[in-house]
Amino acid sequence: MSTYRLKNLLSPRSIALVGGSLRQNSVGRAILENVRKSGFTGDFGLVNSRYSEISGVSAVRSLNQLAFVPELIVVTAPRGSVPELIDQAGGLGAAGALIVTSGLGHGRGSLAEQAERAAQKYGMRLIGPNCMGIMMPEGRLNASFAAHMPCAGSLALISQSGAIAAGMVDWAAQRDVGFSGIVSIGDQLDVDVGDLLDYFALDGKTRAILLYIEAIKDARKFMSAARAAARIKPVVVVKSGRAVQGAMAAATHTGALAGADAVYEAAFRRAGVLRVSDLRELFDCAETLGRVESPTGKRLAILTNGGGIGVLAVDRLVELGGIAASLAQDSREKLDAVLPPTWSGSNPVDVVGDADAARYTAALEVLLSDPSNDAVLVMNVQTALASANGIAMAVSELVSTYRKQHRRWAKPVLAAWIGADQTIIETLSSASIPNYPTEDDAVRGFMHLVRHREVKEALAAVPPEMPVSFTPDIETARGIVLAALADGRTWLDPVEIKRLLEAYDISMVQTFAASDVDQAVSCATQLFDQGATVVLKILSRDIVHKSDVGGVVLNLTSPQAVRAAAHDIMSRAQKLRPDARISGVIVQAMVVRAKARELIMGIADDPTFGTVIVFGRGGTAVEIINDKALALPPLDLHLARDLVERTRVSRLLRAYRDVPAVKPDAVAMVLVKLAQMAADLPEIRELDINPLLADESGVLAVDARVAIGKAAPKFKGSGPSNFAVRAYPTQWERHLQIKDGWRIVARPIRPEDEPLIHEFLKHVTADDLRLRFFAPIKEFTHEFIARLTQLDYARAMAFVAFDEASQDLVGVVRIHSDSIYENGEYAILLRSDLKGKGLGWALMQLIIEYARSEGLKVISGDVLQENIVMLDMCRQLGFEVKTDPMEHDLCNVKLRL
Repeated sequence: MSTYRLKNLLSPRSIALVGGSLRQNSVGRAILENVRKSGFTGDFGLVNSRYSEISGVSAVRSLNQLAFVPELIVVTAPRGSVPELIDQAGGLGAAGALIVTSGLGHGRGSLAEQAERAAQKYGMRLIGPNCMGIMMPEGRLNASFAAHMPCAGSLALISQSGAIAAGMVDWAAQRDVGFSGIVSIGDQLDVDVGDLLDYFALDGKTRAILLYIEAIKDARKFMSAARAAARIKPVVVVKSGRAVQGAMAAATHTGALAGADAVYEAAFRRAGVLRVSDLRELFDCAETLGRVESPTGKRLAILTNGGGIGVLAVDRLVELGGIAASLAQDSREKLDAVLPPTWSGSNPVDVVGDADAARYTAALEVLLSDPSNDAVLVMNVQTALASANGIAMAVSELVSTYRKQHRRWAKPVLAAWIGADQTIIETLSSASIPNYPTEDDAVRGFMHLVRHREVKEALAAVPPEMPVSFTPDIETARGIVLAALADGRTWLDPVEIKRLLEAYDISMVQTFAASDVDQAVSCATQLFDQGATVVLKILSRDIVHKSDVGGVVLNLTSPQAVRAAAHDIMSRAQKLRPDARISGVIVQAMVVRAKARELIMGIADDPTFGTVIVFGRGGTAVEIINDKALALPPLDLHLARDLVERTRVSRLLRAYRDVPAVKPDAVAMVLVKLAQMAADLPEIRELDINPLLADESGVLAVDARVAIGKAAPKFKGSGPSNFAVRAYPTQWERHLQIKDGWRIVARPIRPEDEPLIHEFLKHVTADDLRLRFFAPIKEFTHEFIARLTQLDYARAMAFVAFDEASQDLVGVVRIHSDSIYENGEYAILLRSDLKGKGLGWALMQLIIEYARSEGLKVISGDVLQENIVMLDMCRQLGFEVKTDPMEHDLCNVKLRL
């Protein structure tokens, strides 16, 4: 449902509180008092079947006795009455309900399900149940039982915990931090985190969004909403339950490594969400993001009157990935002129313990004008030699003046006053200077800003194109998996695994499956004839880790040695694991690559986010080493490289001493291929390659396990149903023939199309650009084009059309659905020199076909009255064309599907 009717709930013109209470310290009484104190200016009514008046407010017995129809009802009534109240409110025309009442249960037949059905009947939205309520300071609405009402500001808080939301309110009251909205969502019967992310992402009063999450209800919806929001503004999350491992029963190494919290970490990273570890860090993040913009880089200048604390700040900065800024020669000379000879002479700029306000401001002016830094941290350790409050006032005045002079280009200024009292905090806060109790907190605050900038850049980055040489043999791979499932098996045998990997161009050591000793000798003889040494491994679906039962014997060089080893392996396995089914042994060529690195990679299944790709250092002690990173598919080379770089073993892939570097992108390409395999074959539940040997010649899989099962769709919508992030929709690639035999290739747009779009726009006249964008366009920035090319295919689609002969980009058509996926707004742009050849008609038909397949009900758009050609084509395609009632130079066009 997303933002449908959310404005009615969060900015209602009328409210009815259903419940209330005469009891002091009750939830109903607290909410009644808070609504009154907040100064809500709309219609307000109280509904209570037992009392005609509560706390001086008249009450009616039922909703239909109110003199108005409330947009929002706030329910604190007993749980048994909630479904009926929702039904009554919906019948009257209420837009939604905030259900504070708890104990409605879950699942089939529960009160919660009854309330949900009643709401769906009338298109009502529900927040809660079991929540603290909502606070919208700008709208003077406090429909919660929090102890305080925060002041208006630019932070939005979405919390699954009422206690956390209340704690944020108390903290904000002390720090003079304001909120655009605080919503406690409770059990998320309807409105969830994704809905509210969509709402606050487009809210002009919200500068940053804070999340407290315990569990995600709809992973694909969350990922879509979070990625969209993070492109616009910072999204910061605290996720509880970090120590809970959700994959303890995993059958493979990769499954065991993909613990629940690690998967959440990967999801937040993919979505561009900044994760912090605890509430204190969330508060600090709010302090920073609510006051200043992100810097252009990560070079921090530090101004302090204490050398020791300055060094501590630099240490923390470097640990967190920041850079201690150098001082330009000109700045050094200016500082020499205004500081005593004993100043530090470098960054951190130590202005000495007796520094007063004048010395601080003189040094700060120099640092603010120095191009060698991106931000300035001002620190003060209180002494008896100068007034800490006076210094804070002087710094605040200087920063305010500096910001007025530079406006958009002002550097962030942060502060840490050690031992500051409330007066100093208020002085700095009133100047919108983020301030912290310690140097550690301040440096973390700066790095939050840096991380946000890096996240935005990553979301707008252009990933490299997939190598055209990779074309998987999907039919062969699918046949292997389906045949094993038809045989009633849940594991592929080693020979099947080798064929599966090779279908995706992943090399594996030569492998045979032998059911007895004689067959093992026969298979080994073939390898001996090729000059290879042999390794034997136990073959059993019930023995997960072969080395645990002595099930691996290396360096076998003769048939006699193979016979003895095969006998020993199977006997030992039967003795140590009498319950296991022993199918024989695996016979492989022994691979000796002295300078190869042992890696692990594979596919795991998470109950919330679906398929996860795992990479790390391999070997038998993989869980003990625990050097791993996770990512949500689909992957391109850019994302695969990032996944590799997040591990410690990535450093070993580079050259060192006499060890050559691993072949460039060889490891990353295997990860891309595994992600593609997961998309093509949802029947793969877990896949584990361990070890994967990597050296300068490439990569080679030595051992692998693959668990399979019937495909179980996890997410609704098109694309791989096991992916929380919707994959590139290859099924929409088309070959079109239009007027005069002109052949066109149309396909969904890709992130790497950005250079093509820039070139395409050179062939569109200024007048055609004005007709498309409704205003003259002088320049198309990287950020602007990146937002056009990097689509969330769960929400939007754009087709790019190429001349089949020349491969030139000749047209683009796009559609973006509304929040309830009923109406899609379209836009189209063609090369100006190729208009009138039927290309626009063909692309419009393609986007209409796509909209129908997605279940959209309406396609709409706005067209300038002077764009006669487009309006005529719309009429021919069956669109209704009407003049916009507000802007008469526009026409609204609409096609009902």
